[in-house]
Amino acid sequence: MPGPYVNPFHGDADLPKKVDVVVIGGGIIGCSTALELVERGFKVALCEKGGIGHEQSSRNWGWVRITRRDPREIPLMAEALRIWPGMNERTGRDVGYERAGIAFACATDKEFAEHERWLDNLKDYQIDSRMLSAKEVAQTFPGSKFPVKGALYTAADGRAEPQWAAPAIAEAARDRGAHVLTECAVRGIETQAGAVCGVVTERGEIACEQVVLAGGAWSSLFARNTGLRLPQLKVKNSVIRTKPLEGGPEAAIWSNGFSIRKRQDGGYTIADGFRNIVDIVPDSFRYMRDFLPAFGAEWRSLMLRVGGRFFDEVRIPNRWSLDQASPFEYCRVLDPEPSFSLQDKALANLRKAFPVFEKAEIAQRWAGAIDVTPDAIPVISGVDSIPGFYMATGFSGHGFGIGPAAGRLAAELVAGKPTVVDPKPFSFNRFTDGTKIEIISGF
Repeated sequence: MPGPYVNPFHGDADLPKKVDVVVIGGGIIGCSTALELVERGFKVALCEKGGIGHEQSSRNWGWVRITRRDPREIPLMAEALRIWPGMNERTGRDVGYERAGIAFACATDKEFAEHERWLDNLKDYQIDSRMLSAKEVAQTFPGSKFPVKGALYTAADGRAEPQWAAPAIAEAARDRGAHVLTECAVRGIETQAGAVCGVVTERGEIACEQVVLAGGAWSSLFARNTGLRLPQLKVKNSVIRTKPLEGGPEAAIWSNGFSIRKRQDGGYTIADGFRNIVDIVPDSFRYMRDFLPAFGAEWRSLMLRVGGRFFDEVRIPNRWSLDQASPFEYCRVLDPEPSFSLQDKALANLRKAFPVFEKAEIAQRWAGAIDVTPDAIPVISGVDSIPGFYMATGFSGHGFGIGPAAGRLAAELVAGKPTVVDPKPFSFNRFTDGTKIEIISGF
């Protein structure tokens, strides 16, 4: 089943011989990193094995939210909320950004209390976020029929169009001098005296002194061939896009039964707000110990499944030489089959809550592979054992909204400049230096 239609982007024909930095991965994180770097005067090549934004960066819900973020991500997301409003002017293109608000519905008194406690995380920020009573929810969302105790509502949150954003940011990076290469998989990095000195792509070599791995769900495999252990698994979320619909809510809503976000064309993105599918694959056993605490905290929302994906990944080599075709050249785009049952249940729940959606017509269905880490926060970090090698990956379903700020942080680390936030929570070393991996569930 084809994924969502992404704004077309035509990659450069010529491979540069030498740049300062190679960014691996053309999702919103990689594109944002490339734009930040080139704006700082670096010579940059962005290499994408498929098309710009063709994987999870175009398949997510399109939320730009600070609400219910893991507290460790809040400073970075606050920076993202400052960046997004200027993205149209900065890129010279429409990314579909709009501040329309996001609400997290509370079905029980316990959920209401938990959401109310979360608000303490914003006490140091000037952000319009508050609890709504059940009556205020009904006033904020006219026509809603679902029983709630209230909601956590953040007017400062918003939305953007995933199918537009990454291509727009990539074009802006190219406008400023970056080389942007599509259908150009990076097979691996080259080192001299232990430090990065270049990359080998399927089209040839690019000399460089620094590399940023922003490969999303492919990052663990790439790191493994480099001799690094990056604990990362994939989770599948399924999405419906509807045709334009009159009378639906402007603000996005999350609940246990459904999540929705209005699209710029007047249609809606709809998904299950709680359940995701986790395919059992070889990495499930490789990283079992790392992920056991997360599974213990989130098992109610995870649907474990054994199927064909296990055998697909068994056939993927863990190591390859740089003069051989890499796995990234055999699978250009992860395009998993959506779960019709989860999608249809979410739509049914939505129609009970908002009867106006009885008229909604399905325009498209798709699924995406979310890259997750054991503590559900990203790695944005240098790698001590390979000077010049950096990672910006593992965003655990939170990457789209935070993407422009994550790119800024990654670029600042590469540049060796003071960072917009403390990068310590996102260190790659936390998986190896004895740091306690803290699971903060519910985000």
